[in-house]
Order: sequence, then C-alpha cells, then structure tokens
Amino acid sequence: MGIGSRIELARKSNGLSMRALAEKMNLSAMAISKYERGIMNPSSSVLLQLADVLHVNMEYFFRPAPEAVPLVVYRKHTSLKKTKLNAIHAHIQEWLERYLEIESFFDFDFNSGTFWQRYAVSSLDDVEKVADQVRQDWNLGSDPIDNLIEMLEAKGIKIGLIDGEDGFDGCTFRSNGAPVIVVRKDIPGDRQRFSIAHELGHILLDVNEELEEKAAYRFAGAFLFPQFMVFMELGEHRTQISLSELDLLKNKYGISMQAILHRAKDLNIIHANYYRIFCKYFSQMGYRKQEPGEPLASEQPVRMQQLLLRLIAEDIITQSKAEELNDEPIKEWGQ
Repeated sequence: MGIGSRIELARKSNGLSMRALAEKMNLSAMAISKYERGIMNPSSSVLLQLADVLHVNMEYFFRPAPEAVPLVVYRKHTSLKKTKLNAIHAHIQEWLERYLEIESFFDFDFNSGTFWQRYAVSSLDDVEKVADQVRQDWNLGSDPIDNLIEMLEAKGIKIGLIDGEDGFDGCTFRSNGAPVIVVRKDIPGDRQRFSIAHELGHILLDVNEELEEKAAYRFAGAFLFPQFMVFMELGEHRTQISLSELDLLKNKYGISMQAILHRAKDLNIIHANYYRIFCKYFSQMGYRKQEPGEPLASEQPVRMQQLLLRLIAEDIITQSKAEELNDEPIKEWGQ
C-alpha cells in the first residue's frame, strides 16, 4: 500500500469526500485525486498538513502494509450512508493492518492449527442446543462468562474496538483464515457483549441465509445466559418480572434487561403479550437506548497491547513504534 492508498484510507476513515478534504487543505479536489491514485506525490509540507487534518502521524503514510489484508465484508445496514460505511470500513482496515504488522515481528504463525468447528442448525431450537454444546466443548459450564473478550482472545479470535456510527454495532470476517470480530467502542458493556456473542454466532453457526440473523441473535442470548440458568433464575413460568430482578441478572450475566426478557419469551417463561407490554414501557421511558441503573462497564481487548509490551521488553521495537502501532500511548507498570 503506497502513500496514495494511505491518504485515501485516512480520508475515508474521517468520513471526508475528496472535495471536503481539498477544502480543508486549500487544494483542488483534482490534486487530492492525483495523490490518492499515485499520479502525483505530495510534498513534505503537504504530508504534514494531511497528517494534521486526517488525525494521523507522519509514520502512518510510510507504514508497510502486510500482505493479505482483506477487504472487510459485513452485513450492510441500510440506515447508514455510503460515506459512513466507508468510514467504518477504513477504521477496520487500518486497525487490522496494525494488528497484522505487530504479529509479523514474531517468528510464529498465529493461525497455525486454528480450526473452527461449525455447527449445523435448521431451527432456532437447534441454536439453544448448539450454544450449550459450545459451552461444553470450551469447558465453560453454565456459569456467567466474566470477561467475554478475554475468553475469545484466548481462543485465537482477534477482537477490535473501533469508532462507529449508530446503526453499526459489529461485524465478523476472516483474516488469513482466522476469525476476526469488530465492534463499536462507545457502547455499554451489556450491548458490547451481546454484539460480540452475536458475531460469534455468525462464525460458528452453519445455517441458511434466511435464518442467519435470527439464529445469531438467539445464539448470543443462549451463549451468555444458558437456558438451564434462565430456568434456575426465573423459574418455568412468570406473570411478572421486576426491574430490580432484571438489573441483578443483567449485572450477573452481562446481558441487557431487554435481552433477558427476550430470553424469557423465547423459552415461554413469559407470554408474548407481556413481553410486548414491557417493550412498550421501555420505549416510553427511554430505556431502549439507556436502561435504568448503572450502565455495565465495557470490556477491553488486551492481546494486541500484550504483544507490543513483549516486543518492547525484548528490544525488538521502540516505545514510540509500539505506540504508533497501538494508536495510543502504552503505559507500563509503575507509570
């Protein structure tokens, strides 16, 4: 990837058209086009200005791109405009490049031996069984998963948090054959965990396209809050469930009140009419976007920074290079 491609990626990441970038630079849109197509090379002063306008450092333009960085394909959200989709794609692409460059310093194939079993499902009832089977295969039991990101990183899944837009919570794809999950960074922990579990469903479930989204949604709820524990916590039949009870379960299992209620409806613990009434109440109170009570803290990936700290400790890269690849300062112990 040359300087021109880097400029284009950073421009899209900032949600700018060529014309908008040109106006900020006091240049013509034709000049920006020539830079991006490699017809004309920007001068040092122009690069400095581009770095400032596009919120990147100078090293960004000269960072070598690892081979086999894929075009990220994810489910399109019709509510998002093309410029916003391009920005999301650019954020993901840039993050993945940094991740793969970090791995390239190690004389080790991080994807060797990685095998992801897919589970065939033909109905939503099958999804419940698969969620239980995955927990059994991964020795998770039925207990709450304390840190979902940490557990999935240990399984070899790359997890990325990026700046996103309303209408985009997450996506999954493969890089060099290994699964990658990317989610928005500015969402509450319960929503973040559900989005990650939802994308895990897309990785693990072998299901027809018509059922795919519903199956992934069902898997997320069943994986985070297994049906055995739902019946243990709520009982087999309920006419009412209080907000206080939902709040306790939310904090215990790391899953939203709304998702808990949806689980109860799916498992016929509550009637569909009661679920609809509760959803209407949540809408009226403004709880759909921000549930009552303290929001659940979001989780943070650690593997990328862990690899960088190892590279610093072994004098393979400098602190400044590590912070460039991390895209933010790295604090070591005692700092």
